[in-house]
Amino acid sequence: MDKKFDSGKKRSLKARYEAQKIAFAPVVFQAVRLLRDLNILKVIEAAGKTGLKVEDIAEQTGVSSYGVTVLCETGLSQDVLEMKDDCYIITRVGHFLLNDELTKVNMDFVHDVCYEGLFRLDQAIETGKPSGLEVFGQWPTIYEALRHLPAKAKQSWFAFDHFYSDTAFPNALPHVFDLKPKSILDIGANTGKFAIQSVLYDPDVHVTMMDLPGQLAKAKENIAAQGVADRISPYPVCDLLDPKFAFPGGFDAVWMSQFLVCFSEDQILSLLERGKDALAPQGSLFILDTYWDRQQFEIAAYCLINSSPYFTAMANGNSRMYRFSKIEELILRAGLYIESVDDGLGIGHTLIRCRANDK
Repeated sequence: MDKKFDSGKKRSLKARYEAQKIAFAPVVFQAVRLLRDLNILKVIEAAGKTGLKVEDIAEQTGVSSYGVTVLCETGLSQDVLEMKDDCYIITRVGHFLLNDELTKVNMDFVHDVCYEGLFRLDQAIETGKPSGLEVFGQWPTIYEALRHLPAKAKQSWFAFDHFYSDTAFPNALPHVFDLKPKSILDIGANTGKFAIQSVLYDPDVHVTMMDLPGQLAKAKENIAAQGVADRISPYPVCDLLDPKFAFPGGFDAVWMSQFLVCFSEDQILSLLERGKDALAPQGSLFILDTYWDRQQFEIAAYCLINSSPYFTAMANGNSRMYRFSKIEELILRAGLYIESVDDGLGIGHTLIRCRANDK
């Protein structure tokens, strides 16, 4: 066989090319982000199939011809743009970069929250602490820092968090309320969105929100704006991770949404054990989260897996996006059993309903 056509050599060349994409990934990311943020993709898409020359793009965007050339050629290399008769035309990849909400939320989050801090990922892995968070200040975890982040970083963090959670709440509520709970403990209540949706869904339920004082301050503003403060109570806690801190008890349901992924395995076990103890007899503990091994589409698993380094470098240094099997193991170790599992809520959430073995 002519070695020029050797399939092994072709596979090696393709693999080597893929390796170079990884090596230059940070460069490509920033260049493509600017193609979006400087409106270059927007004016090219508006030109349709005829595309635009560099000079026309420069005139319409106010970016120098040099800048347009540098950025567009990177876009060309990454199939964001294509060229015909010296005119740049947007590709389907470029269209999604410009118009797809999932892509926008992920790109903004990576740039505004994670990018600088990920330079210290090696330190975070070595120490088990979020070393990258130092780019924003001296905080033990990002959760205490949220109120103090720069405006753009704060906006992108909440947009990322809410994009993944908000779509799942309407699908999850019927599963929670088919048991007709009168009292719910919302652990890690964040901005109060679940609590608000719960009391609007069922006029007879009362929700207790348990979170850091700073988080609850924002939640209380949102609750007051909805006029439902009489059925939602804040329960501020300075250290949810203190294993000696007992949660308030007697609740028909305990709710944890996108919460457990914020902690290490040992911390999750402690939270589940104390969550179990907060249940009234026959009460249920609900866990709503995204597990990369339960996703229907590869794109979802890819996004979830590659969110884990954020938790390492920026959030707390010891958590990650978990596989379902790991959370299942911890649920059983906490003295709970799984009563039901519902996949495909929102854009890829799984709702786990648990009950205590001794209740």
